[in-house]
Amino acid sequence: MEVIHENINRKLKISDDVIMTITKLAALDVKGVASLNGEINALSKLKKNVPVHVSMIEDVAAIDVEIRIKGKEKAAVVAQEVQTAVKENVQNMTGIPVARVNVTVSGAVFD
Repeated sequence: MEVIHENINRKLKISDDVIMTITKLAALDVKGVASLNGEINALSKLKKNVPVHVSMIEDVAAIDVEIRIKGKEKAAVVAQEVQTAVKENVQNMTGIPVARVNVTVSGAVFD
């Protein structure tokens, strides 16, 4: 699904893949996140095992992201920071309001 922002004579289309990429980069930028649980690529919409899912309800996004945390980090703290980072980045970069960001901690990576 694409979001279309209309202005008098202009239209802006933002695809789900853009939102997925912003989400990936924002999540990986959070201290305590080791990786995402899966891989995002050009064919991400065709795969079921992707770490980011975007649902659009009218012009509002709902985002699900699966992460792996670094071994000594607190899962709840990292997940909350990911929620905040993803919501702020998606809203600031696209102008699309984000209703919720659901974070699933699917594992821990110990170095």
